[in-house]
Amino acid sequence: MDHDQNPLPRPKHLLARSSLVRFRNPNGPEQAHLGFTDRVDEMRVVFVCGDGGVKVVKYGEDEKELSFAANCSSDKVSSRQWTVVGSDSGGWSPTYSFISRNEDSDETIAFLFGDMGTATPYKTFLRSQTESISTLKWILRDIDALGEKPAFISHIGDISYAKGYAWIWDNFFNQIEPVASKLAYHVCIGNHEYDWPLQPWKPDWGAYSKDGGGECGVPYSLRFKMPGNSSLSTGTRAPATRNLYYSFNMGSVHFVYLSTETDFLQGSDQYNFLKHDLENVDRKKTPFVVVQGHRPMYTTSNEVRDAAIRERMLQHLEPLFVKNNVTLALWGHVHRYERFCPLNNFTCGETPGYPVHAVIGMAGQDWQPIWEPRSEHPDIPVFPQPERSLYRGGEFGYTRLVATKEKLTLSYVGNHDGQVHDTVEIFATTDKAEITDKTEEKEGLGPSFLIQFVEGASILLIGAVVGYFIGFIARSKKQNAASGNTWLPVKTEDSEIELHDSKASTL
Repeated sequence: MDHDQNPLPRPKHLLARSSLVRFRNPNGPEQAHLGFTDRVDEMRVVFVCGDGGVKVVKYGEDEKELSFAANCSSDKVSSRQWTVVGSDSGGWSPTYSFISRNEDSDETIAFLFGDMGTATPYKTFLRSQTESISTLKWILRDIDALGEKPAFISHIGDISYAKGYAWIWDNFFNQIEPVASKLAYHVCIGNHEYDWPLQPWKPDWGAYSKDGGGECGVPYSLRFKMPGNSSLSTGTRAPATRNLYYSFNMGSVHFVYLSTETDFLQGSDQYNFLKHDLENVDRKKTPFVVVQGHRPMYTTSNEVRDAAIRERMLQHLEPLFVKNNVTLALWGHVHRYERFCPLNNFTCGETPGYPVHAVIGMAGQDWQPIWEPRSEHPDIPVFPQPERSLYRGGEFGYTRLVATKEKLTLSYVGNHDGQVHDTVEIFATTDKAEITDKTEEKEGLGPSFLIQFVEGASILLIGAVVGYFIGFIARSKKQNAASGNTWLPVKTEDSEIELHDSKASTL
């Protein structure tokens, strides 16, 4: 069993055997997904087929005139390209289209999330990811509204939750194909793709267990091909683990991906890559730097199992982020949304200098941890929100990043209505960046609504009380005039309040 009490894949779990099941078109291409390469004028297309024959990609700027290509490149930036994949013998895919990348564009658009998984027709595990359907539905809506603007998708770990069941990977890629065939789909590795007792880097203090179900990063490495050439030997006959850390530019933002599942300590290959990469960012070209990884450096969830890993990240990675003015750090693993102030060693500050941290692992996995309880009330549901945590919520969804040379905006979109629930704006000015919070003022969506509700209710209450006393005093004056009384004692349960006649005093 893994730590979620799900069965690990073993033959003894076979419950029944079905009759022979066949695919409708077993040799046809499917599961198409795009990815950036190390060249700006290229787009990688990955797909699977049922036979072992030669497969090709046809592409071009005219849907009706597509040419064969082994390496697809275009000298036109931000132009619509059309493509089909497959072969005459095995069949062809539908015609896909995408907008090519423009590294020199002033605008950057991305859809980012973690821990999505896939909705399966029946439960292999105790937990499912049916909310992934809504997440993809709203992202597809946003993609359709882009028009001719380039964008990409970022899925930061815990990709399919297959954990040893290969068919779940197939289900995942078929589910994301409507969006991944339109936009580049970029990933970083999570515990459910990799962790296993035989992994090569497993320090005693790390909470690295059996979360990968024995996959050891193999399906992740073979089904995706990210930019760069990072890899790590598994120490076995299995292929090396790839797609661990890399970076690329998209418009005005430099995006960096890292692995929290392999060695990130000072002196490691990954640390040296991150140090060299962050120190050599051209901030005139990309004024914003966004770093992404799976396990969070900061969270107020009660995720005690990863405490030691967070301590090492704070010790080894945070100084690197602060020194190199990282703008935004995005994390998954915790299946909630939470946004922090610009942080350094749990202290709020300003940016540039201190990165804004956000946890965005709310795309589909349905297990939700509790928030960290008050230390003196561990058994009572009292979950105070620290000052460093500016917004946190339990709704599924994703984030939308839009940036120009002047401003980066990160918005949290909720699945129940497809609307923005939280927004932060980071401005890149000549002296210092400014941060603006724009939490949506909508029922149940954030703290600003609650504050305004309390303020409004207080005003109404005060108005009612004042109106009552004014009326009461006016009535008392009439009674006093008739009786000749100057004082009118008014008793309450706590004290006696004397209301003076207007000639003698004021209230």
